Amino acid sequence: MFAPRTGLRRGAAALSSALPAAFAIAALIAAWEAYARLGGVAPTTLPAPSRVFSQTIENRESLGTHALATLSATGLGFSLSLAAAFVLSVLVDFSAVMRRALLPVFIISQTLPMVAIAPLVVLWFGFGLAPKILLVALVTFFPMLVAWIEGYESTDPEITALLASMRASRRRIFVMARLPSALPYFFAGLRIAITYAVVGAIFAEYAGAARGLGIYILNAKNNFRPDLVLAAVLVSATLTLVLFGSTLLVQRVAMPWARLEKRAKP
Repeated sequence: MFAPRTGLRRGAAALSSALPAAFAIAALIAAWEAYARLGGVAPTTLPAPSRVFSQTIENRESLGTHALATLSATGLGFSLSLAAAFVLSVLVDFSAVMRRALLPVFIISQTLPMVAIAPLVVLWFGFGLAPKILLVALVTFFPMLVAWIEGYESTDPEITALLASMRASRRRIFVMARLPSALPYFFAGLRIAITYAVVGAIFAEYAGAARGLGIYILNAKNNFRPDLVLAAVLVSATLTLVLFGSTLLVQRVAMPWARLEKRAKP
């Protein structure tokens, strides 16, 4: 009886919280449109948002083909990054020696300039899918690795002590206590990493690829078509938002107790 009303209240609350952002975006687009049309700026310098949108629709087939190539590299690279981050975080958590040996290496890997690494990876692995997968994984795995490690450390010592007093093995303590405690940290790191994934794939395509949004942007720039460049940027931003939203859905499924705790709060 009360479920529909509760759902309506939540929907209204979500809509009201999204309205300020929607108004801000609409105001920015309107200001951009007005400046592009009334400011005497050439379309080859700053196209209006309406032109960018129309070119996106007009070139949807080409953009879709290139976006699919970028999405494939993003998905495969992010999957590799996800698996590597989890396995390495478990090794680091279970072994202090591995922690001292591997963490400095991981930190150093993040100091390497991508603008220098990307061409070398393409040179070593060619112009296929492999270099894009590796570069996406390199860009995205570190936030998730750090999130896992910090999450394990956040485990309540009393829960660990209780399980140990019941003679639970270290593996069982990890599964029952440390892993669930790390999930909120992991999903925070996942959301950070997913925003880098599409950008990493596009940057890898700049270094060398046959298809992808990076190649599309590069060709449009060389042809002095900023409207097509911005159309590709719009598509990449949309992909990033969709992937970001999917992480929120996965978190809701993986952590149903988080919603119950949120509802219980006054």
